[in-house]
Amino acid sequence: MMHPKQPLPDEQAHPERQADEAPGGSTRREFIATATVGSALLLEACRHTSEAPSAGGDTELPAAPSELEVSLHVNGQEQMLKVDSRTSLLDALRERMGLTGTKKGCDHGQCGACTVLVDGRRELSCLSLAVMQQGTKIQTVEGLAEGDTLHPLQQAFIEQDAFQCGYCTPGQIMSAAGLMKEPCGASDTDVREAMSGNLCRCSAYPNIIAAIQQVRRQPKQ
Repeated sequence: MMHPKQPLPDEQAHPERQADEAPGGSTRREFIATATVGSALLLEACRHTSEAPSAGGDTELPAAPSELEVSLHVNGQEQMLKVDSRTSLLDALRERMGLTGTKKGCDHGQCGACTVLVDGRRELSCLSLAVMQQGTKIQTVEGLAEGDTLHPLQQAFIEQDAFQCGYCTPGQIMSAAGLMKEPCGASDTDVREAMSGNLCRCSAYPNIIAAIQQVRRQPKQ
């Protein structure tokens, strides 16, 4: 005599359901969904906490750097300026004094277009802070000529056609003016080496060297 077939227990009829259960009786899908929602809520709470104002009121922004009063002796004249402590000498000359003959080229001290004389020595004004130059004597290309009489180097650059676009010319002339007071050999190679920090994108180097040598060979007055 055959007995009617009895239904199997749920765990035997659906073994995959048992495998899909997580601790606590919930399925893995329910567990993952719950964890995902919980993580999202936690991140949102953290975001609101970071954006909330401090207990003392609105979040305070860093104060703007204060300007300092500096005295610069440029081209024989004393000038009082208020500048940010981070202002370069180049920017002070161009933007505060209107002496735009000093050119901003690379602004990284690599091209020499911003060369000026500080106490008679060549200096890259883009790498020098204005506040560091108090008590020094600064000379720019605007201060070379005496009235309508050009400096010998300026005249030589014209006669030797030592410029094309002219952008680097003020720096070249100021660097050459500093070179006149430095020990340098008599050959063109020596001058070329001493002027190597001043770049000319137009490649007027032979004419620049010729102009410098013309002045160097003139009788000293």
